[in-house]
Amino acid sequence: MFESQEKTSGGFGLEDNDRAVILGRDGRWLAGWALRFIIVAAAAWLLWQGLGYIWTGLLPILLAILVSTVLWPPVKWLRHHKVPSVLATVITMLGAFAIFGGILALIAPSVVQQSKDLFAQAEKAVHQIIDQLQGEPFNLDMAAVESSANAAINWVKGQSSNIATGVFTGISAASSIAVTFAIMLVLTFFFLKDGTKFLPWLRSITGKTAGWHLTEVLTRTWNTLAGFIRAQALVSFIDAIFIGLGLVILQVPLALALAVITFFAGFIPIVGAITAGALAVAIALVSNGVTSAILVLCLILIVQQLEGNVLSPIIQSKAMNLHAAIVLLAVTVGSTLFGIVGAFLAVPVAATLAVWFRYHHELVALRAGEITIDDIEIATANGEQMSGSEAFAAVRDRMAAIGRRTPESVEDPSRSSTSLSALRSERQRKRVDAEPGLTS
Repeated sequence: MFESQEKTSGGFGLEDNDRAVILGRDGRWLAGWALRFIIVAAAAWLLWQGLGYIWTGLLPILLAILVSTVLWPPVKWLRHHKVPSVLATVITMLGAFAIFGGILALIAPSVVQQSKDLFAQAEKAVHQIIDQLQGEPFNLDMAAVESSANAAINWVKGQSSNIATGVFTGISAASSIAVTFAIMLVLTFFFLKDGTKFLPWLRSITGKTAGWHLTEVLTRTWNTLAGFIRAQALVSFIDAIFIGLGLVILQVPLALALAVITFFAGFIPIVGAITAGALAVAIALVSNGVTSAILVLCLILIVQQLEGNVLSPIIQSKAMNLHAAIVLLAVTVGSTLFGIVGAFLAVPVAATLAVWFRYHHELVALRAGEITIDDIEIATANGEQMSGSEAFAAVRDRMAAIGRRTPESVEDPSRSSTSLSALRSERQRKRVDAEPGLTS
């Protein structure tokens, strides 16, 4: 039985369970969260404005990080076999250029040769459509069409100054892309050559506690981005193979070029697949007719269903662990704000934010006593990936360093007869409190 205790509230002597007291507490709670929301929203707005000023310099950094996740495995393999870091980086980047250049050289002759025939067929198709429109049941008046065309031409001539401005703007944009690409290559070189020194340097300037958190969350982010790029490359490669073979069988022009476009478009989820598929259907329609276009459309739909329902869930679930709705929303927002670049970066950014959110969720659960330190899968030790007894030893040493336990008081399960599961069960019963050095 709970006894209500009378307490003076604002000089009115209200009880603790009085409606006025309860409503006042609810109002203070709501006002507190509203103030927090306003502060967070203001901080987010300031951050967004700041990103607008540094976006030109931030974009090549983001692109270089993504490219580095792809090129790092061969660099790491070469360095593991005693190749100097500079030489390993140069060999890997030159090899990547050679592969990309070889692909372009392979498809260039077919594109040049078949494009002429495709343009001729497109012109013929346009004339056929015009002839059909002039006949039954449309009975289109070509004089009115020519008058509209002449009016459009005159309007274009009148906009010559605007067109010239647009051309110069396009040249400026192309120059900006070239500069961004060049900076990205330079940054990629340094990231691959000196990237292993970044986390130790970061720990040296942030301290043990913050450095440990940053090392862990950044390593998880790196692993997630690398997994996303590799998984997406595998899915896109499978799509390109099946669609390319189907286009060859259906004798669609530019089949190899369309397969390559399908591969690269696959790195822009949803939007890229739709764009590449529409291009393939359009070329099939112009070159081979309606029947061929319908067959190509069916082929693309089957491959996309296979990818969406079988390949992506199996290959990408472990890499990103993002719901399809989040992916679609991220791509939509990214493409709206930053165009093609935003659509490409949307999913990696969303995956990164998800990694940080999950890490914070683990720390909150640890501090709340819902889990123990053994339930958290540690990704790093001194900035390098580890697993098994190495991770356990790193956590043990970390706990000893903050004075909570000594290394001798925590047994290494790899050297003890006590199994890791039994050790975890014992600690689960004890509900070890969160360590200040791991949760601050």
